[in-house]
Amino acid sequence: MAVARVVHTADRTLTGRQLASLLTPPPEGRFGYRELARAVREALLDGRVALRLRLPAERELATVLAVSRTTVTGAYDLLRESGYAHSRRGAGTWTALPDGQAPIALGAFQDDGGSTIDLALAAPQAPEELAAALASAAAELPRYAGSQGYHPYGLPALRAAIAERYTARGLPTMPEQILVTTGAQQALSLVLALLGRAGDRVLAENPSYTNALDAMRGRMLRITPVPVTETGWDTGLVDAALRQTAPRLAYLIPDFHNPTGHLMPQEQRRELARAARATGTWLVADETLTDIALDVPAPLPFAAAAGGGDGEQIVSVGSLSKSCWGGLRVGWVRAASRMVNELARVRITADLSGSVLDQLVAVALLERLDTVLPLRVEELRRRRDALTAALARHVPEWRWTVPPGGMCLWIDLGRPVASALSARALRHGVRVEGGARFGVDPGTHEHRLRIPYTLPEDVYEPAAERLAAALEGAPGRYADPALPDWVA
Repeated sequence: MAVARVVHTADRTLTGRQLASLLTPPPEGRFGYRELARAVREALLDGRVALRLRLPAERELATVLAVSRTTVTGAYDLLRESGYAHSRRGAGTWTALPDGQAPIALGAFQDDGGSTIDLALAAPQAPEELAAALASAAAELPRYAGSQGYHPYGLPALRAAIAERYTARGLPTMPEQILVTTGAQQALSLVLALLGRAGDRVLAENPSYTNALDAMRGRMLRITPVPVTETGWDTGLVDAALRQTAPRLAYLIPDFHNPTGHLMPQEQRRELARAARATGTWLVADETLTDIALDVPAPLPFAAAAGGGDGEQIVSVGSLSKSCWGGLRVGWVRAASRMVNELARVRITADLSGSVLDQLVAVALLERLDTVLPLRVEELRRRRDALTAALARHVPEWRWTVPPGGMCLWIDLGRPVASALSARALRHGVRVEGGARFGVDPGTHEHRLRIPYTLPEDVYEPAAERLAAALEGAPGRYADPALPDWVA
């Protein structure tokens, strides 16, 4: 099975086999020139293929794909015409992006003036308590103003508050075991930088959080996928993957898994912790959604469920982005104190310290979390109900399982058209993320959409109407608006 990854080569040239392994095959199974151009474009936009790489020679790629050289020539011509490639005389064809085109990973962050309903970001608005927390932080700030302001490990008061919360949730923790980071994404990136080297194997769920997968690909790690299905995790499959591949680390989202919403049972946590210990694999538990328990009690920290000495190889990642607000950019790593020291050393090579003011706001919000969380949970329940009701009215053929927590529905479309539907939906004024963005391998989860329920309730009726309009009368494979109507 081909492993999806970002390709960087010493001479900046892609071989035909490298490129073929990264392309999503068409439903018909054989590439035409338009399908080949579209597949290369998608691989560029979602980060599987890097920019400024030389594409393989036409004859070589034609042989690997078992198509005519004319097909590859037409695809390359179409890519050049649309700005996704350019040629240098005598030097081949090179990957590019047209002016104004952003990679898919950044598309949801572009401002279009508010005309598009954004169903791509699973991020809530700030709670009302933010104003009071900011006032409290402003009052505290003068006490820190006389210092240099650098705290590579994090503000001592915030490290203590995070450690206290872990302890209260059943996992005794000292402040020395906490490294405060600029969000959970930086926390994961630091862990990957410390524990992984190019070529190392890392086990990841399939599907999984797309930005985490991109971070692994960016570090040239080889991803071993284990499925998360309709019923959750298969401990036997994970155990077998650990024993067969002995990965350097394993990345899991046990709490309201993103994107499926599943909650890993306690017994499975213990079994996986024992299996990872047996193979010497570090377990990285992404617990950013732990607090978003909508229909069940909030779970224990993963390391608490492990028990005994099995928790020593568990690194926990968390943040306030889901429980409070993504704009705060405060996350953390919980690990053994020696690892925290090593992570801090890695951290200062790119980011000397987080904002003191943001960390003081985080301290104040943690003090108010018992007030913030019940309101957040009730708000998300209402929004989940509004989304499911709107979808049931307008696209009744779609199927989903209501998750017990988290922020998203993982929708089964019934046919593999998610990427094309996402492109079509954008022209109808709604941005939605196709399931392929969450797959380890290219072309997987094409029958899925991830739709968060983090927007106000009144948004979902018009959003569902627009999705239904995009779906109505559409063929199995939609026209691609990013490519010109050009015929070879």
